[in-house]
Amino acid sequence: MIESGIIDKILKDVISRIETGKNQLYEIAEEARQECVRAEAAMLKIKNDTLEIVEQVDWWEKKEKKARLRLAEVSKNFHKFGESDIRSAYETAKDIQVQLALLREKEEHFKLKRFELEQQYKRMKQTVEKAESLVSQVGVAMKFLSSNLKSIQEEIGKIQDWQELGLAVIKAQEEERRRVARGIHDGPAQSLANIVLRIEFCEKILEKRPEVLPEELSQLKSFARKTLEEIRKILFDLRPMDLDDLGLISALKRFLMDFQDKNGIQVDFQFSGNEQIYAPEIEVAIFRIIQECINNVKKHSKASMVRVNMERAPLKINAVISDDGVGFNVEEGLQSNRFGLKGMREWARLLGGDVKIVSSPNSGTRISAVIPLKER
Repeated sequence: MIESGIIDKILKDVISRIETGKNQLYEIAEEARQECVRAEAAMLKIKNDTLEIVEQVDWWEKKEKKARLRLAEVSKNFHKFGESDIRSAYETAKDIQVQLALLREKEEHFKLKRFELEQQYKRMKQTVEKAESLVSQVGVAMKFLSSNLKSIQEEIGKIQDWQELGLAVIKAQEEERRRVARGIHDGPAQSLANIVLRIEFCEKILEKRPEVLPEELSQLKSFARKTLEEIRKILFDLRPMDLDDLGLISALKRFLMDFQDKNGIQVDFQFSGNEQIYAPEIEVAIFRIIQECINNVKKHSKASMVRVNMERAPLKINAVISDDGVGFNVEEGLQSNRFGLKGMREWARLLGGDVKIVSSPNSGTRISAVIPLKER
């Protein structure tokens, strides 16, 4: 048992370091707030500049139209106009076209700059929110540590066995949050910003060329539908709603059927035992483990068929996922976590279960999961 004085010293040092980290987080939040203010000002300026350049483009378009009409009139009635008139009309039309091209290029530049500033502003706001959340969480941790120095020593013996698992869970949660944030930023967030720009473009088309508006709206509707599908996929990854609506077995059947239809990989699903509702954490763990295995089949295995066998035993659930793919070196896979193998094992360990992986190059892969049903 570690001496109490050493523990107190360690905890006080930890509290001091947490306080320093809290101050640094606060500074990050303040800097991000200032960046938000600057980004807002820059967005307002670029918006006004864009409106101004749009007005200039409209004015020069009208002028260019008149110049073209003048050139056509002079060219058509060359017997009424001299060579100098024709040259003057041509040069005038050419100069206007050059000026109009430069203004249009400037307009596109402003629109791109506006989009970039909007993305920067969103990222800064997210940074502020995350920093504020972390400051709050750190404050709670400090309060807990400061008020429970004496009782922590008694708890250390109880939590040592779970320390590694707890850290792994936290890491998995943060990785999941980063993945979701990255998915939203790279997908729906940019798509929605693009939709806004295309709507603005439609408004301009409505004024200038209404005959092409239906085609543009059709493309916009298709793009919005694709964005909605991306959002639904992200929501499904966060929490498969089928688990709540259909239960574990039916949700798995639907997921595997959709996988087979979309990827052309044959899936054979077999379940033995009585279908029933399990504790939410058990259903989520089993679903996630099988989902991860199936996604690995798609990404890495080059398999033509995958089998999923589940069994409801009296005190546990057994699941075996096997494929006829290229296989891999298990030790290398666990070290790199390329296939999400550690994540599957953590899901099982949280519930007192286990995951075993058998594979080698050119011999397929077999993953067995055991999840106990009795209370731990």
